[in-house]
Amino acid sequence: MNALTRFFRRLEGPQTLGRGPLFWLGFVVAVACAMAYPLVSDGYTVGNTVYFFTWIFMALGLCLIWGYGGSLSFGQTAFFGIAGYSYGILTINFGSAYGFTFVALVFAVLLAALFAALIGYFLFFGRISGVFLGIVTLSVTLVLERFMAQTAGPEWKIGSARLNGFNGMSNMPPLTLPWPGGDIVLFPDVELYYVVLAMLVVIYLALRILVNSRFGNVLVAIRENPERAEMLGYDIRKYQLGTFVIGAALAGLSGVLYTSWGQYITPSSMGMTAAALPIVWVAVGGRSDLTTTLIGTVTVLAVFQALTIHGSQYALVVMGAMLVLTVLLAPSGLIFALARLIARPFAKRQPGDL
Repeated sequence: MNALTRFFRRLEGPQTLGRGPLFWLGFVVAVACAMAYPLVSDGYTVGNTVYFFTWIFMALGLCLIWGYGGSLSFGQTAFFGIAGYSYGILTINFGSAYGFTFVALVFAVLLAALFAALIGYFLFFGRISGVFLGIVTLSVTLVLERFMAQTAGPEWKIGSARLNGFNGMSNMPPLTLPWPGGDIVLFPDVELYYVVLAMLVVIYLALRILVNSRFGNVLVAIRENPERAEMLGYDIRKYQLGTFVIGAALAGLSGVLYTSWGQYITPSSMGMTAAALPIVWVAVGGRSDLTTTLIGTVTVLAVFQALTIHGSQYALVVMGAMLVLTVLLAPSGLIFALARLIARPFAKRQPGDL
């Protein structure tokens, strides 16, 4: 019982904003509102919200790698694409009966994590860090994007699944939940909304426990001073590699959910623009905290979509301007700075509670 209590106590800690009854009351209210949202909205809007949710997993993974681990990676979209294409290949070849789509989801995420472990081993055990880590991960992403873009011929297929080059792969089945009365097809509507929302809540809480554990404390120590952490006896390469693999798995989960949501994936999801956008989401929200990353990602995605609809030529310009303003005015992140400002009066009344 004591072990279980200590486990859940890690939901709060020095590495995450938000603690005390007021914070968790707000969390419960937010989740309750999210659960009630489909009841007061139309199917299209709910499906569009699912689209927003699918990207949050990749942002949380980058937050873990970059914000907590201090390693700036442009490889999230590479793992996103690997998992998305893997899901498409598996489900096109084997179908969706008996819940196989969830089996394909697991295999696709594991494949992305395995690829990250391979790349990360050479990166971290080769002592590549700083700007060079960003260059290598961006290069891997762009090489994968270029390779997939030239797979247009009929010879480029795996079983029944054609890769289709720049046009991308399509017609893979959506996630299907086996049920006694008949399989439930999780189209981008209410059913998929609740499944993705449940995944998001579970993974958010699990990451809070992780970063407030011994692993997270060591990870932050490595970010602050890797030489000192190594002198204290920690093999920083193992911690960096583990973080990189977890972040890649989350990006892979985003790739699978996005692919099943739209039933397509294209090489452009691994292009230069796609690789840069997660950096903007995490930086604007606040890369050193999971909660601010989550809120910032949803906010920036909503702004980006609105700009794309009403003035697509300005969308990327505004995203770039937001990143520049964040670096100049609030290096810790706009949402993070706002959260600290709101928390200040509560900290005076009840020290340590938000």
